[in-house]
Amino acid sequence: MNTGKDGASKKSYHLYFAWLISVIATLGSLYFSDIKGFIPCELCWYQRIFMYPLSILLGIATFFNERQIIKYTLPLSIIGGGISLFHYLEQKVPGFAAIKPCTQGVPCTAEYINWFGFITIPFLALTAFILITGILWLGRKA
Repeated sequence: MNTGKDGASKKSYHLYFAWLISVIATLGSLYFSDIKGFIPCELCWYQRIFMYPLSILLGIATFFNERQIIKYTLPLSIIGGGISLFHYLEQKVPGFAAIKPCTQGVPCTAEYINWFGFITIPFLALTAFILITGILWLGRKA
């Protein structure tokens, strides 16, 4: 636990903000699949595999103010962000989808949403992963 000069506990809000973003991203993905009825593609499932544990781990760490969790959650966020970036490129860059075509279910190039011509579900996930990664990176030594 962090202690200030006076010995009192010093709270870091980095974990709280990272947890809040992960919860919003998790609820957003559940909204798109369970309420809107969008069937997740293969890469969407991989992104969920890396986002959902962040909601739980960062929530527990926030409650106990345990910044040590950052060294375990930061890799989850970075890898999830890499998958999101790959998925977004697969949707938006012509010819990129040929690198790894989805063979079952919904194609990974499908765009259920396309707000303003560039905001898709993988873009939203990528944004969440980037924000979480940046906040956790800043919170390492805070």
